[in-house]
Amino acid sequence: MTLDFPVADDTASNPTVGQAAPAAKPASTAALMPDAQTVTAVHHWTDRLFSFRVTRPASLRFRSGEFVMIGLPDDNGKPILRAYSIASPNWDEELEFYSIKVPDGPLTSRLQHIREGDQIILRPKPVGTLVLDALLPGKRLWFLATGTGIAPFASLMRDPETFERYEQVIMMHTCREAAELDYGRELVANLHGDELLTEVFGADFDKRLIYYPTTTREATARMGRITDNLTSGKVFADLGLPAMNPAEDRAMVCGSLAFNVDVKAVLEGFGLREGANSDPKEFVVEKAFVGDGI
Repeated sequence: MTLDFPVADDTASNPTVGQAAPAAKPASTAALMPDAQTVTAVHHWTDRLFSFRVTRPASLRFRSGEFVMIGLPDDNGKPILRAYSIASPNWDEELEFYSIKVPDGPLTSRLQHIREGDQIILRPKPVGTLVLDALLPGKRLWFLATGTGIAPFASLMRDPETFERYEQVIMMHTCREAAELDYGRELVANLHGDELLTEVFGADFDKRLIYYPTTTREATARMGRITDNLTSGKVFADLGLPAMNPAEDRAMVCGSLAFNVDVKAVLEGFGLREGANSDPKEFVVEKAFVGDGI
């Protein structure tokens, strides 16, 4: 997920694969960058989405769900930076990021061409509101995301502490087309097959982590916007769960500005209150996220 910060260009957005764009600077040049980290893997999920992993600074400590500033130098050597949610959990030895490609994006037009061995800039000062400490204790935790907004939840779903605090975690993820859900679908499938998680949290772990993907453009088995599926009660009926209530349910929201505003209104309609790191309540929203229009 990419976030909206004035120091950056457009990171959760990236130009399309195959589009002419300047490539990332070779590692030999990048080695001169301050806060440089080495790319260890890159995976292009669609012509609009890709994920990548980089080395983790030895001194970096973060809470699952937080974000950091990453970037590349422009042609004049000036850093182009953007805020990206860390998609890997806090125990991982590397850092993972998930991004879209927006045509002519100052950063993403370069970032989409990185390869294993290249280097990027990573400012090791994590911040963010999508952390467990910003919520009051509860029974169920809902992750509500569109597009690359799933990134911070990819971190939290892989953090055992999430399941120590909540009996159930429901990941609602909505994209326009089915292929855009592949990143989240594969991640959840791997978690359901994780022997350690099953050993620690029981054989019914697949019932403790529920994945509810929907599309809004391509016809699939499940369709509809998150707001509509919540307000209509469809998601509760599909999953056999009661409607959200402030006594049992907690939520985290990450998507475009319009999505965040709409979902906030829905959650408040269920009686949930917005919290923060300094004032935990029933739900939190990542206000810095920009969405697909960057």
